[in-house]
Amino acid sequence: MQTTLAGFIKDTPEGKEAEAILRKCVHCGFCTATCPTYQLLGDELDGPRGRIYLIKQVLEGTPATAKTQLHLDRCLTCRSCETTCPSGVHYSRLLDIGRAVVAKQVPRSGFAQLQRQGLAAVLPRPSLFNPLLAAGRIARNMLPKVLDDIVPDTPARARPWPIGGHERRMLVLEGCVQPALSPATNAAAARVLDHLGISLLRAPNAGCCGAVTFHLDQQEQALAAMRRNIDAWWPYIEQGVEAIVFTASGCGTMITDYGHALATDPGYAERAKRISAMACDLSTVIDKEKVKLKQLLTNNLPKETIAFHPPCSLQHGLKLKGRVEALLAELGFTLAPVSDAHLCCGSAGTYSILQPEISAQLKANKVRALTAHAPAQILTANIGCQTHLQSATNVPVRHWIEAVDDLLSA
Repeated sequence: MQTTLAGFIKDTPEGKEAEAILRKCVHCGFCTATCPTYQLLGDELDGPRGRIYLIKQVLEGTPATAKTQLHLDRCLTCRSCETTCPSGVHYSRLLDIGRAVVAKQVPRSGFAQLQRQGLAAVLPRPSLFNPLLAAGRIARNMLPKVLDDIVPDTPARARPWPIGGHERRMLVLEGCVQPALSPATNAAAARVLDHLGISLLRAPNAGCCGAVTFHLDQQEQALAAMRRNIDAWWPYIEQGVEAIVFTASGCGTMITDYGHALATDPGYAERAKRISAMACDLSTVIDKEKVKLKQLLTNNLPKETIAFHPPCSLQHGLKLKGRVEALLAELGFTLAPVSDAHLCCGSAGTYSILQPEISAQLKANKVRALTAHAPAQILTANIGCQTHLQSATNVPVRHWIEAVDDLLSA
C-alpha cells in the first residue's frame, strides 16, 4: 500500500513502523472473513482493511473525526486478522499507533473520559479493585442488570501453595484482577509445576502487566507499569530463574511485547528485551514436561467431556493456536468440538464494558458454540474470557490448569 505520511509523524519511530506495516498490506480482504466485528456489523470500516485505511488517512494528515475514533474503538484487538493475513501485516501495532494519534485529535465526551480514567485507575490496583468487587458482590441484587452481569460470583478457594525449594525456579505473573477473580488459578499452576520439580515464585513488588491502561489511551501509565515489573523481576532473573510464566494469555501477550514497547528507553530497552524473551505461557512449560506429567496421571485419567475456549491472545497474539487443546488431549481429556473457535468471545480486556452491545452478541455466540455438546466444564487460558463467559452459562468455566491439578490431587 503506497503512503505518504504527514510531517508530524513521518520521521518518528512510530511513523517509520507504521509506514513499514502499511506497505505490507495488499488490500486482499482475507482479514474481513475472520474479523468478529465485520461479521456482526457488515461495515467495511468495522473490519481490519477499513480501519487500516482510516489510520492511513490520519497518518497522512487528514484530521480524525469522532467517526474515525468509533470504528477504531469497536476493534477488539483480537488479532485474528493477523493470523489470517498472507502478507504478515502487524495490524495490532498499527492500531496502537493510530489510536494514540486519534486520541490526541478527538476529545472524548466527559462521560467517556471519566469511564476510561476510572477503569485505568481501578483495574490495575488490587487495593481499589478488591474492595469494590467485594462491595459489588454484596450489592449485586440491587445493581442494574448490566452491572450485575459483570460482577462475578465468589470464586472457588485456592488450594495451598506448595512449599517449593526445587532447584528449578520460575517467576509467575500474579496479575491485577486474577488473584481476586480466580485465586485458584496460579495456586494450581504452582502445584502442578511442583509435581514436576519446578518452584513457582511470586515477586511482591510486581503488578499489572500494563495491558489495561495501554488500551485505554493511557500509554505512558502502561509504560510505567512495565518498568515497575522489570525492576521487580530483575533480581530474580539475576539469581537464575528460568522463565517468567503467565497463566493469563492476555497479560502474556503484553509482556512478550515489553521489548518492543520500551525499545527506545535507554534505561530499560535491554532488560525489557530479555524479559520478553523469558516470558512464556504456562502451556509451553507444561508441554515440555508432559511425559513426566502423563506418568503422574496414569491412574487418574479424566472421565468428563470438556470444551476448550482458546483466547484470542493465546491463538492470535502468542501464536499458540491448538497448543492447549493438543496438550489436554494427550493428558486424556475428551474435548468437545467447538465451532468458530477462532472468533473472539467479546471480553477483550475492558471491551465488554466500553462496547457492551457488540460484546454481548459475541458472548452469546461463543457460549452457544461451547455448550453445543453439553460439556461438563469449559476450560480456557485467560481470566477475562473466563469471567466473561461464566456470566452467561451455568457450566463451570475454569482455567485448564485447575482441571489438571484436580487430577493430580485426586
